Amino acid sequence: MRTDTPWSSLPAREHLLAAAVDAAGAPVLDVVVPVFDEEEDLEPCVLRLHDHLARTFPYRFRITVADNASTDRTPEVAARLAALIPEVRSYRLEEKGRGRALRTVWTHSDSPVLAYMDVDLSTDLNALLPLVAPLISGHSDLAIGSRLARSSRVVRGSKREFVSRSYNLILRSSLAARFTDAQCGFKAIRREVAQRLLPMVEDTGWFFDTEMLVLAERAGLRIHEVPVDWVDDPDSSVHLVRTATEDLKGVWRVGRALATGALPLDRLARPFGDDPRDRAVPGVPGGLARQLVGFCVVGALSTLVYLALYSLFRLGAGPQVANAAALLVSAVANTAANRRLTFGVRGRGGAVRHQAQGLVVFAIGLALTSGSLAALGTVTGSSSHGTEVAVLVAANLAATVLRFLLFRAWVFPGPHADHRDAGTGSAHEVRNVR
Repeated sequence: MRTDTPWSSLPAREHLLAAAVDAAGAPVLDVVVPVFDEEEDLEPCVLRLHDHLARTFPYRFRITVADNASTDRTPEVAARLAALIPEVRSYRLEEKGRGRALRTVWTHSDSPVLAYMDVDLSTDLNALLPLVAPLISGHSDLAIGSRLARSSRVVRGSKREFVSRSYNLILRSSLAARFTDAQCGFKAIRREVAQRLLPMVEDTGWFFDTEMLVLAERAGLRIHEVPVDWVDDPDSSVHLVRTATEDLKGVWRVGRALATGALPLDRLARPFGDDPRDRAVPGVPGGLARQLVGFCVVGALSTLVYLALYSLFRLGAGPQVANAAALLVSAVANTAANRRLTFGVRGRGGAVRHQAQGLVVFAIGLALTSGSLAALGTVTGSSSHGTEVAVLVAANLAATVLRFLLFRAWVFPGPHADHRDAGTGSAHEVRNVR
């Protein structure tokens, strides 16, 4: 993963004033159309897009044709359009890859808002202004068109519908993605975000979109979704099986990088206080609601793991030994998961100390559960496996409440709303370094 990005935090989002942008001489919006061997569709696409922007877009704009290694007459068509229309320019790359084309053009663009759309114009252009408006106003960092929103109107075959929904389900379950449509060819981003985010995006093909969105979301950037009307292009050249395979490889690579804290996502942080979640509210601990939800989810999963391990260990050991072994294994996993998911600590810095403190918390939980088993044995003498499990569940509920309080106050103290330990300091410390 690339990490060669500037260290200081992103500037606060501000409304883009038309007069200031015009004085700088750059168009407010740069719409990139990535193409490969599109000599037939390119000219109708650019003419239709230009006509729509000229009639409806209230700011200066540019259309950039990003030709990534076409072998037909696409470069000639792009050059002719650039010569005829002042708002059109062409950019030629000698290597294939939609992600490569977008990163190259967006990196060199001087426009404060950058967008892209597919050459087939499957998405209704009436969604373009709603797409970029939140970026111009300073409300959001990125914006995406969604074909899976409830109010979207989509016409496409059952096969593509199944693939699209399955892919987004995979993203939600494996990378905890909350956006609804990763692969819709209709997206926009603010330039200062692109300058910081794109060097971290490793993919150069179709997974580029997904990787960019996952990293942005994990960094706490705001992603605006626009329901779109979309009509499938029956002549699309996208190879579904090959693309799906590459996407799954990308999901594994990004998931592994996020799990190990290999990405410096704190470099995408906004200045401390720009996010309302950073503001202290009297009587309300910062991030408490979010942490409770995360802790409950992690706790429910680790409890299932604990019970499964207890049942397994109980086959060859007594209840006390099985309980201790199952609780130890699940406690290590629980501490690691809460460290990353509940309290937002990224990176390996302090991981050993956190696990050591977690083991102390584990010892307290062990005392509660072991004491409950001992009390059960004293009262009943001999009990069934189901009774043992029921008592352990009750004891674990009590231990869970205590574990959360100890985690919050002792193991992971500090700015709870977004504590990012990347091995160099907390989020609060990083955000205040200028």
